[in-house]
Amino acid sequence: MKIDLSDYESGDKFDGDYDKALARLQKRLSHIQFAHIVHKRRAIVLFEGWDAAGKGGIIKRLTAEWDPRYFEVWPISAPTPEEFSHHYLWRFWQRLPAQHNIAVFDRSWYGRVLVERVEGYASEAEWRRAYDEINDFEGQQADTGATLVKIFVHVTQEEQDKRLKDRLEHPWKRWKTGLDDYRNRAKRADYLAAMHDMFEHSSTKSAPWTVIDGNNKKAGRIAALTAIADQLEKRVPMDPPELDPEVMKVAKKALGL
Repeated sequence: MKIDLSDYESGDKFDGDYDKALARLQKRLSHIQFAHIVHKRRAIVLFEGWDAAGKGGIIKRLTAEWDPRYFEVWPISAPTPEEFSHHYLWRFWQRLPAQHNIAVFDRSWYGRVLVERVEGYASEAEWRRAYDEINDFEGQQADTGATLVKIFVHVTQEEQDKRLKDRLEHPWKRWKTGLDDYRNRAKRADYLAAMHDMFEHSSTKSAPWTVIDGNNKKAGRIAALTAIADQLEKRVPMDPPELDPEVMKVAKKALGL
């Protein structure tokens, strides 16, 4: 699947009442999580995108109304020495969701074909081989009943620079920036080439990529949450479970109904 990121750079504002739209989406997402719990389904939602693109803000709002017992957010950074001693997918196998759970990955196994490729942490043979390895890995998840949602949040260089500057100027945002932000920024052309190849080689029928225009934060959040809700709903029954007759009998007696 070919994706041109320049098609996701309009930065149009959200047309509507953002707070109401967000509240409706979060209620819908809470029902979707309940459906995964009661129907014993599992799902994986992963995020990739530029530094300062807004992935964290989307994840915060995605999980705001979820029961914390049945989801996990995994922020992915450099592998530990133990993880580095295994195949790069090993640490992700450890974090896959159990039945009736949802796992959210803030960055993912696509690091092999993005940052590891561009920064030289993986050889050309390794990152080229990774496309088939990743597709097989994701296919295994789909074959065992998991829903996989892949979100890429895009921003222009101009918008990214505005947000990086804001992190420098805002005392309580400075912790969010570091040297990696600027090393990656300096290699934007190389990252764009890697992203182009990633979309072409890993957007499959069972696990397609969804690109979000993140140049307006509010519009990007609504678009991302809508896409996630749409894809999760397709793979889980949305009918609420029937109440156990024995529970109803005991409840009526206890509550005087």
